[in-house]
Amino acid sequence: MIDRFFSYVVDRIQQFIDGLQIDTSRASLGVWIAVINVAIVLLLVGGISISAIGSLRDLADQQGKSRVQLAGAMAREDIRRFSEDALRDAKSVADRQTLQRLLADRRSTTIGPYLRRSCNSETIASCAVFEGGRLVAQAGVQLPWDLIATTAAEQGERFMATPTGSQYALLGASAQIGGATERRLYVARPLDPKMAQILTDRVGTQVRLINYRLFNEERKGDDDFTRLHSAGLSDGSSAVVRLDELDLYAASFPIFAVSGEAIAFLEARLPSSDIDASVGGLAKRLLVTALILAALAVLAGIVLGRQVTGPVTTLTDAVEKLGQGDFSTSIPVGGTREVGKLGRTIEDMRNNLIELTGTLRRREAEAQAVLDGIVEGVYAVDKSRVIRYLNPQAAQLLGVQAHEAIGRFCGDVLKPCRDSNGMRPCDTDCPILRARHEGSSQATERLQLSDGAPRTTIITSSGPVDELQVQVIRDETELEGVRRARDSVLVNISHEFRTPLAAQLASIELLRDGFDTMTTDQQKELVLSLERGALRLTRLIDNLLESVRIESGQLSIRHQPVALAEVVEDSEALVGALLTQRRQRLEVNLPEDLPNIDGDGPRLTQVFVNLLANASKFAPEDSIVRIGAEQAGEFVTSWVEDEGPGVPEIEGNSIFDRFYRSGGQEPEPGGLGLGLWIVKSIVERHGGTIATRRTAEGRTRFEVKLRQTAE
Repeated sequence: MIDRFFSYVVDRIQQFIDGLQIDTSRASLGVWIAVINVAIVLLLVGGISISAIGSLRDLADQQGKSRVQLAGAMAREDIRRFSEDALRDAKSVADRQTLQRLLADRRSTTIGPYLRRSCNSETIASCAVFEGGRLVAQAGVQLPWDLIATTAAEQGERFMATPTGSQYALLGASAQIGGATERRLYVARPLDPKMAQILTDRVGTQVRLINYRLFNEERKGDDDFTRLHSAGLSDGSSAVVRLDELDLYAASFPIFAVSGEAIAFLEARLPSSDIDASVGGLAKRLLVTALILAALAVLAGIVLGRQVTGPVTTLTDAVEKLGQGDFSTSIPVGGTREVGKLGRTIEDMRNNLIELTGTLRRREAEAQAVLDGIVEGVYAVDKSRVIRYLNPQAAQLLGVQAHEAIGRFCGDVLKPCRDSNGMRPCDTDCPILRARHEGSSQATERLQLSDGAPRTTIITSSGPVDELQVQVIRDETELEGVRRARDSVLVNISHEFRTPLAAQLASIELLRDGFDTMTTDQQKELVLSLERGALRLTRLIDNLLESVRIESGQLSIRHQPVALAEVVEDSEALVGALLTQRRQRLEVNLPEDLPNIDGDGPRLTQVFVNLLANASKFAPEDSIVRIGAEQAGEFVTSWVEDEGPGVPEIEGNSIFDRFYRSGGQEPEPGGLGLGLWIVKSIVERHGGTIATRRTAEGRTRFEVKLRQTAE
């Protein structure tokens, strides 16, 4: 359907052109060129000017809406601050000893004058004192205080209301007087024209405050502002519109109480003439500039058109450009019969060349799109194995720029790892050379790329075509890494779990065989041995899983305020059995005013569990393990100390390396060597540091430095 319509339109245009019956031979080529230039320049200048002016008006309209919406948002934020100030002032008045004494003396006649002097600020227009649910005294504007007290009971210390009988909505606050729950001070501020003027002065745009209840009761018809406020209420946030009839930009912001009840509308207005005036000035300057440029362009076209010497010169220039490969310049067919025939013949040849070139370019573009769209990298080499083509995927995989790789020997770009004899696969087992004899070949090669990280790849090579060979390279480094991680975990599990499991089985067998003959102490000893083995297996499993998360990049840290005392308490509960078995005592010394830490509570508990388990393991029996902390600037430094002998590598921090073991100095069977490595990884992901040293008292201390929570 669309093709038929397009063909119909083209035929109609062609018929219109043919019906014009323009005899180009009656005027010189220079005149026709000048006329064409004038038409093109006028069309371009006119189109650009119209489009630019339309864009300017759209931008100005967006700016006007943004300005009035920003002003409304600022005014609504000011109302929120008025509410906070009202609460602060209410609490200040309620805490005064004078008011409490007047209430205690039952001097209600003097409370009113006192309130008139005390409740007099920009945020308070009226106030009242209630005792036992009964109004004692009030000052300022007369308000339905019983309804206000009911509303405050629903909404809390800060409230907003639209009481019946009041022309304006209210914002206010309440506070207990002297801490007595039966005595409360209520303050209120009407959202009246005075408040609207204050907001207007602050935001620099006219602001109106409309009582929602009166808006619902009194609205008649469906005018522009009614629709605007209804749209703002439906959106729940705001609505903005341009009112051309009123020459205004207007925005509506519904104001809700904490209970979700609509209280008022905040209406911001901005005269659209302020925006239109600047747009009009810009449009005038644009039109003047466009006319000047158009005049200059027309003059230039006429001057250039007159410089054309005739059809022969034009034809000669066109043929010369055609011979140089420029197919965009049309061949003129005017002039004498012979020149016209020659021009038509050359034009036919040019059209054929354009069609052929277009076909070749389309095919090249299709091939390029296929090469750019596939996931694998593709590169082509010549008979000397010099790279002649490299698609973006291959360039990204190899870490090079395509223009840098083209023209270089493929082995120098791919950099395959050498074998045990120091030979490169390029010299001994190149898939490109094999494919020349076998038709195709595939090889797995490890490449040493420019970033220093080896990559495992599979290279598939095709046979040569027109002295070019195409290779497909696929990166399997991540898959190979997954296999290695899986094998590493299986080896660690099979090696490290065998000893504690064998010990538990032995304890179970002894308990089963001697259940009737063993004493209670002997049975308790076997049960404690089972518990110790279960705790050790649990810690090994947790460390293994955590190491896999860290290595795969899945360890995420949540940042929230964390109390160090709670972390230490949770850690003690998890490792308390280990301390009890070795008759060790935990001594905790944390300052009461220690600030919170910015971090992840469960992760930090895991840090102290590993540090306490490590301290219990290396400290002698019947010794003391100590935990302490102190504040140092923006950081909190905590430590775990034990009375063990330490290890020689303590100063070099190699004990934090993955799978590190102390080489036979451990008092019990070694673990996986992951605990301190996991501790270091979690602390560094918190943006902190960990270090270890020997203290002057001969103790081994692990210090963790973490940033405290920002105030």
